[in-house]
This record gives sequence, C-alpha cells and structure tokens, in this order.
Amino acid sequence: MEYDFIIAGGGSAGSVLAARLSENPARRVCLIEAGGAGRDLLIRAPALVATMVSGRPPLHNWGFRTTPQPGLGGRRGFQPRGKALGGSSAINAMLYIRGHPADYDEWAELGAEGWDWRSVLPWFLRAEGNMRGASALHAEDGPLQVADQRQPRAISHAFVQACAENQIAPNPDFNGDHQEGAGLYQVTQFHDGPHKGERCSAVAAYLHPAMQRPNLTVLTHRRIARITLEGRRATGVLLTDGAHLRARREVILSAGAFGSPQILLLSGIGPADELRAHGIAVQHELEGVGRNLQDHLDYTISHESPRRDVVGLNPRGLMRLARAGLRWRKTGEGLFASPMAEAGAFLCSAPGLERPDLQVHFVIGIVDDHMRKLHWADGWSAHICLLRPESRGSLGLYDARPTSAPRIDPGFLSAPDDLDLMVRGARMLERIVGAPALAPWRGRRLYPHDGSDAALIADIRARADTIYHPVGTCRMGRDPEAVVTPGLRVRGIEGLRVVDASVMPRLIGGNTNAPTIMIAERAASLIAADHPA
Repeated sequence: MEYDFIIAGGGSAGSVLAARLSENPARRVCLIEAGGAGRDLLIRAPALVATMVSGRPPLHNWGFRTTPQPGLGGRRGFQPRGKALGGSSAINAMLYIRGHPADYDEWAELGAEGWDWRSVLPWFLRAEGNMRGASALHAEDGPLQVADQRQPRAISHAFVQACAENQIAPNPDFNGDHQEGAGLYQVTQFHDGPHKGERCSAVAAYLHPAMQRPNLTVLTHRRIARITLEGRRATGVLLTDGAHLRARREVILSAGAFGSPQILLLSGIGPADELRAHGIAVQHELEGVGRNLQDHLDYTISHESPRRDVVGLNPRGLMRLARAGLRWRKTGEGLFASPMAEAGAFLCSAPGLERPDLQVHFVIGIVDDHMRKLHWADGWSAHICLLRPESRGSLGLYDARPTSAPRIDPGFLSAPDDLDLMVRGARMLERIVGAPALAPWRGRRLYPHDGSDAALIADIRARADTIYHPVGTCRMGRDPEAVVTPGLRVRGIEGLRVVDASVMPRLIGGNTNAPTIMIAERAASLIAADHPA
C-alpha cells in the first residue's frame, strides 16, 4: 500500500498529526499503532487510571523496566507507557500543564529556533478548548477540552490550605501569568457534550472524530520492524507481519521518547557502536539517537487517613467507588470523574529563582510503587518531583528484534545536585503535609524514618521513581549531537521526521502531555507548508 504520509505511533502526537494532516482530502494518511482503539471504559473513566498504571495485568500499558539504577540503590525502575491510540494520554492523570514560558525560551537558546514561548503559545491555543473561556493565555474552541474539576475532595482543598500555612500562595491557574503556588489542577476532560466527564485523551479529542475520513487509514495492533530506505531517503515502513507500506512524501515517527529512537536504531540510524553491537548495518551514523534521556524523578509521602472521604481499597472504599461509578455513568460527575491527582503546587527550592524547580502532585489515594503495592487502608499521597534534573540517561537496544523492549537507562540521580535538590524538596513536602489543615486526614505514615538526612536519602534511593515524563532522546537543535532540526527533520535523511516528546531539548517544568500535543500541532503546520497539496 502507498500513502502520502505514514505516521508511526498513535499516541498524543500521532493522533494530532493524523487528524490534522488528513483534514486535506487530497492527502492519503496512514497511522500505525501497536495497541488498540483507545475507546474502552478503562480509558474513558478517569478514576480507572489506577487499573492501568500498574501494568498488572498489562492493560493498555507497555510496562517497561529500566536498567539497574545506581542512584536508586541498584533498583530497576518501572516505566508505564500507554499502549493504545492516544498513547500515554489514555492512561495519564489528565493534568493540563504547559510548563514555564522560560522553558521554551531556553529551547530556542539551545538551538531549537522557532520554539520560544512567543512562537509556541499560538499552538497551545490552537489545541485548547478551555471551559473558562478565551483570554490572552487561553482558548475555548480547540479540540482538546480542558476542564475545572467539578467536585474535588475536601482533602484537596485542605492541601491548598496546608500550602498557605507554609507561606505558599494559592494559584488558580498554573498556566496563567505565573506558575508558582498551590491549587487544583485543570484536566483534559470533556466538560460538555455526550462525553461529559470522560477523559479527553488525544485520540478522543482529535482522532476518533476524524476516523471516518476516506483518506485516513488507521491500523491498530500492528508493529513496525524498521523504516525502509533508498540511500538517504525514507521510503516507507516494514511491519513485523511482513507488510511493506510506502510513503510518497514522509515517514513521521511519533512513537514517543522510547519508541521513536528504538525504531531509528532498528533501521540502522544512530550511533555506530550501538548498531554494530547488535548486528545492525549502519545506514546513517547519527550519534545523538537515544542520548539525552531526561525524566522527572518522583518521591512520595503517603499517609493512612482516619477520614473516609478519600480512596481506599477496602470493602467500604470499594463500595463507595462502585456507587461513584454508577453516578458517573449517569451524570459524568463525582469520584469517578476525578483525576485522583486533584491538587498540586509549583515550588521554588530557594529564594530568587526565575521559575519553580519542584512540583507537587497531591493524590486522594495511596500510590505506592505505581500501584503495584496495594494498601487496604483509606489514605492519600503527596509526590514531589524535580522539574529540571541535571541527570541524563540513554535509550538503546537489548537486541535487534523489533518486538523486544528497548534498553532504558534514565540515569536517575547520576548528577549529585539532583539528590541535594530532592532532599530539599522532600523537606518542603514534609512541612506541607504536616500542616494543621491536613490534620483530620493525617494518620499513620507509610515508610517512616528517623528524620535524619541520611535516613531520608536512604528512603529516596529505596523508593523514588519516574512520574512518567521521559523526553529528549531525539533532541532537536543545530549542533552535531542533535537528531532533528528545528523543523523536526531527521538530520541527514530525507523524508523522515520525528514528532513527539523525544524532540524536546530539555524537560519542561511540568507534565509533558500538553507540550507534546503543542509540538504535534505546530509540526502538522510545518509539514503541510512543506507539502502543499
């Protein structure tokens, strides 16, 4: 089969690209996704994220593992990633965060010209359908519905008050004119229409409404073996079932920070030593492929709760969830509509910082080891993560089989300054969760320690892990280590682009889903301009 554009990966970026590029009926577009259609109840019901993130069983989740991490005591970390149309937007907490404007100005300074804040804001606005209406920093008519939480729990308001008791000001809009402060997150959730209360994943926002177009082909449960090349031009993709799909104009990798570099490596594009180690012929040496992996490391403080107006995996709690599920099916409201991470904060670890360097996610249930360690008590969790870690990792291969998992080494805490900042952040979090406002919910602490720095560091090394924001493995820029140009073209290969979180030169200060959608919105425009119909 032959198409104008072949998109490898139907996650947040791929869903946007397929929908936008197929708006022109003259273009034939094919989207290939390893997972399913992204329509089932587990994905649509926000509260059921807890059933997917653990990977037990592996529902819509790749469930990757990292290499042993010296900074985490030799542990192998867990890396949940979405495996369905919509990608990780199908299994995330739906939090709508853009990051700090200075993050994008920094991208431009690092060589990603045209990706400064002033240049990217219009593409955030093109995507956004915010229930608060239009303003200089928000839009109301984009496909991605952004909602206020209708019924956040009382404990979430108490968290904001606990922050105020620690001189952290309330912030009603983390995407407004400043980021620092505490508040309730806005979420990517349908706030009107027949899907009210459901998750507004990228596929629900963009791709599902477009799938009836005759010029758009969506293949699910199919995997890519490699990109096909003729000299230094990408001509299509070979699937693991032997099918060969040809691209008249471009192949676009949108398989994420792990999948896109893996496909490049399997295709012979990347560091020569990595390719030869697995018997892969070098088609194009590109040293930056798989390098520059960055992720947000997260440390959690959890407490049991004497109050029962939180989530608990016990008979009473499960009965409350069942009743909430029935209410959600009727009204789109209630506990089942909750993102679970209802409240949060952006904090500066020291006075005078230009932008926050720490983020808090406050969850209305106990989250231990990505929900892989279950606790039957009612409770809650407060998470602190480093927004701009200095540690860098890499993505490589274990072997040349396209069905094998990639070799993921985030390099957590490999930079000493990251551990120092994590300790400061954990101390700030301890003060917040110990404030009077949270006293009615503050029961036994899980994983208590003696309060010393040594004990805290030991606990961080024993339990910290990702909060699901890997980026940077196909970094854009102008230097020899950059994988793609600011136009997202793979350097040295014609007809090949990468469009997903892997192109970010550096982590943004916040959750990465909204920025990934922004990247795809802008990329669709760049591609359309390069290929006028």
